[in-house]
Amino acid sequence: MKKNTYIRKILIGTPLLFILVLGLLYVDLYDSRPLLNLFKLTQSDSALELVDYSVEKPASSKAMPAANPERNAYFGDVHVHTKYSFDAYVFGVTASPDDAYKYAKGQGISHPLGFEMKLREPLDFYSVTDHGFYMGMIQAYADTSTDISQLDFAKPFNNLNRPENLTVTSGAERSNIFSSVLSAAIIQPNPWWHPETLKAWFTKNTQRALRSFDYDIHKSAWSDIARSANEHNDPGHFTAFIGYEFTTSTDTEGGNLHRNVIFNSSTASIRPWTRIDSLNPEDLWTWQDGLRDKGIDTISMPHNSNGSNGQMFEMETFKGNAINKAYAEKRMRNEPVVEITQVKGTSDTHPLLSPDDEWADFEIMDKRVGSRPPTYSKPSGSYVRQAYQDGLTLDFSNQGNPYKFGLIGSTDTHTGAGAFDESNYWSKIGLLDSTASNRGSIPINEAENKLLEEYSSSLNQPVSTIELEQGTFANTGFTQWGASGLAGAWAEENTRDSIFKAFKRKETFATTGSRIAVRFFAGYDLSSIDLNADSLVSEAYAKGVTMGSDLMNEGNKTPDFLVWAQRDKNGAALQRIQIIKGWIDMNSGTPYEKVYDVACSDGMSVDPISNRCPDNGARVNINDCSISQDAGASELKTVWNDPDFDSSAKSFYYVRVLENPTCRWSTWDAIKAGFKPREDLHETIQERAWSSPIWYVPAASKIKVNPLGGSMAVLKEEYGSWD
Repeated sequence: MKKNTYIRKILIGTPLLFILVLGLLYVDLYDSRPLLNLFKLTQSDSALELVDYSVEKPASSKAMPAANPERNAYFGDVHVHTKYSFDAYVFGVTASPDDAYKYAKGQGISHPLGFEMKLREPLDFYSVTDHGFYMGMIQAYADTSTDISQLDFAKPFNNLNRPENLTVTSGAERSNIFSSVLSAAIIQPNPWWHPETLKAWFTKNTQRALRSFDYDIHKSAWSDIARSANEHNDPGHFTAFIGYEFTTSTDTEGGNLHRNVIFNSSTASIRPWTRIDSLNPEDLWTWQDGLRDKGIDTISMPHNSNGSNGQMFEMETFKGNAINKAYAEKRMRNEPVVEITQVKGTSDTHPLLSPDDEWADFEIMDKRVGSRPPTYSKPSGSYVRQAYQDGLTLDFSNQGNPYKFGLIGSTDTHTGAGAFDESNYWSKIGLLDSTASNRGSIPINEAENKLLEEYSSSLNQPVSTIELEQGTFANTGFTQWGASGLAGAWAEENTRDSIFKAFKRKETFATTGSRIAVRFFAGYDLSSIDLNADSLVSEAYAKGVTMGSDLMNEGNKTPDFLVWAQRDKNGAALQRIQIIKGWIDMNSGTPYEKVYDVACSDGMSVDPISNRCPDNGARVNINDCSISQDAGASELKTVWNDPDFDSSAKSFYYVRVLENPTCRWSTWDAIKAGFKPREDLHETIQERAWSSPIWYVPAASKIKVNPLGGSMAVLKEEYGSWD
């Protein structure tokens, strides 16, 4: 009898408990009335759960190279996508993380069209950074052996990358799936009472509540990415970071706010933090701080600020509040470097922002990332140089400087293999931009034109073609993309910890694909160093600070800046070194900038009036892309003093190194196919490198800054009163 009573209570109590939980969950989800905080205590945060993804490997037979206290230049790519990214697999990419690391180490791998992708020489470090958002799901929709592939929304993806469908002509179908079908599938939630919705709430893992999401598949993909990084990591010889992309944007005009996140360990979170958790990058930083409290350090790296429509480097927070010192410190603690250049354009500056910079019009991509039709991205708030200036202005008004970051480059390749070489360019998106005609560098034929017209019509988009002298060209935006870029790091050895620390201290530089090495120091006695001495670097470290650092005021002394650049052995010769200076008027916070040439090739000197090097005569033969062999330098180095230095002004200085001109990828495409370069595109470019800045910090000012508007709260924080 007692047993029957007990069973009856269970049968009655279980549904009642379930109904109670559902009721409380409903109240919380729909915010119909305040919820007792006690119930919230039943939640756990799955994003902070850690997993050791270490792998057992045989002991290496290679000797560990000795660490170099003067640091070596290492080159790598920390923005790489493979089949686990939703926008890679859908465009025919089946390369795995293992394939990507093999490519980075010098092996050839296959493009979706079947041709080989291979580097001229291996890289030093690499990170597969597939989108955390829906990681692994598109491949699962395509694989008809999975349960989720049998659901209605997954049918268009079934067997999408079957061998006979890996063709250029499948691009329109794939674009439609990507633009329409995928977005419709993603927004389908489970009912609020569904068990997966309950699990989503109890583990703070919102994506579990989506009908189109399978958490086990997602974790399996993330685990494979982590495993691959750990398996290919070879301390002293090759560094592989566990990483992923946090793919977020503003929810109004679609301003790009994407970041890549890398881990400095073999242990990582059980899942990535994604835009489904929060669109707000500040919440990403909170998650990173939470991991750091558990002993796992990460950094996030913004990219494609050029396509952010002014949102990446705003003068307020994500929610429109005043920036303060706590915000600035949190941002810089978690994202010490920014990706200045990649395939989707370069984000140094824009001609509208820097009209006096003759080299500002370089690989400008002026559309918002992922917009349809390609929609203008306003320059203000979208470029690195202006962000540096705005950081000084924010600091002037006692709000801290949230834009005190270093610089790197990377590719954002979605084929597992970055296309760094202008003469051997396969762009980024698999089948979609894999041919010269699809990229817009040579005319399209009648069949291609018809496909473009049908695609544009089906999606109610403008016709993506343009009539030019040589015929009809695709005009889809790919012509604004480039064969870029690379991350450079000065580190003692090629290990995770050493390179990660270089990123943290911002002793990093960026290139557009050439392996130009650039050093940059500042101090008050660097002019005493013999530039030809073996002790140059050790003395520079001893007597000054390096890129990414602050140079503190020493009375009325004028600092020396030592810069040294070395060419890529496979690239063009160096033409000049420039130092870009930004500063503010210390009475008003008004920002200014100026570009100085500081070292010229071929024994030439800088004109003291124009601050420019003479033309070194380097030219390009557009008929065959041959370049001058008798102009330029293999290395340039100098010590420079700012002729306009003001010891009271907050300022920053960073280096830009320019190679001699060479053919752009679009020109190479054209001449290989027997056409002339497209007349509305640049025929040549100057490959370049940028150092991270050095910030000059003057003596503290006694001026009390009294900003108006929302910054009044900041003023109260700083001074304790309103007046």
